[in-house]
Amino acid sequence: MLGCVFLQTQLYTGQVRVVTAVFMFIVLAQSWNLIGGFTGYASFGQVVFFGLGGYTTAVLMSHARWPFWPSMAAAGLVAAAFAALIGLPLLRLRGHYFAIATLGVAEGTRELVINAPDLTGGGAGITIPTFGADVPTPYPGVDGFYVIFLVLATVTVVVAALVTRGRFGMAMRAIHQDEEAAASMGVNTTRTKVAAFALSGFFAGLAGSAYTFQLVTVYPDRMFDVEITVLMVIMVVIGGAGTILGPLLGAVGLQFLSEWLRQSFTEYHTFILGTIIILVVVLMPEGVVTYVRDAWRTRDFSPLANIRRYRL
Repeated sequence: MLGCVFLQTQLYTGQVRVVTAVFMFIVLAQSWNLIGGFTGYASFGQVVFFGLGGYTTAVLMSHARWPFWPSMAAAGLVAAAFAALIGLPLLRLRGHYFAIATLGVAEGTRELVINAPDLTGGGAGITIPTFGADVPTPYPGVDGFYVIFLVLATVTVVVAALVTRGRFGMAMRAIHQDEEAAASMGVNTTRTKVAAFALSGFFAGLAGSAYTFQLVTVYPDRMFDVEITVLMVIMVVIGGAGTILGPLLGAVGLQFLSEWLRQSFTEYHTFILGTIIILVVVLMPEGVVTYVRDAWRTRDFSPLANIRRYRL
């Protein structure tokens, strides 16, 4: 973390913004990894917690004039409570049924936000007051948000590492491997799944809160954009689901690669990035971290052997 603080002084404004986005996606990738990677429930509606956290902060700061920090804490708690609420019925579903159901919740929540203009501004968006004598919290600026997202990313990675190495993490892995067997061994699968979903939603809500304050003016289509969930999933899958290092490397690698391609290949960067993602998923379906770990153990680094191992 100290190294990243020092790095900030060596970057110009545009680079600081890019690295800040990397930190945000580290938080989001780790949040998805808790429910999708460790527990094995692929949520395609994870952006609902991001958007809900963002709008909680926007409403509290603009209407109730709350300062940013308590608004951010409230955003995380609201997102976690919502995750627990919808998790109780939805986590009874599995596989693509759960994925589709969470996607439906995200789209439904977006429509609710659009149709509550008095509270959320509806489709016209909502603006957080950031200038003037009566602002709840002065605007931190580019450098301020760099530090905020750096702290969020650090806390998220540390908490995820601590949680997944304890009994709770073992229960999550057991559910991923065989939920019926885990239940027969005494694991309270419902409580574990709901708790994992709530913790996942909490971190996504915090990221949405900080992102909303950074943008100042937010709109439902942007805060509940399904593309954000897609990016989370891709980062985790490429890096290595069910690991701590995987989502971190996936977020850093994909964001920097995307930015470099955008600057170097303006017209074809999306096509090239998509091709690279497909190749990585085909050659290393278990993720880069797991591939390197297994290859180092077996001393077999052949991508073709890895493909045969996974029967692709």
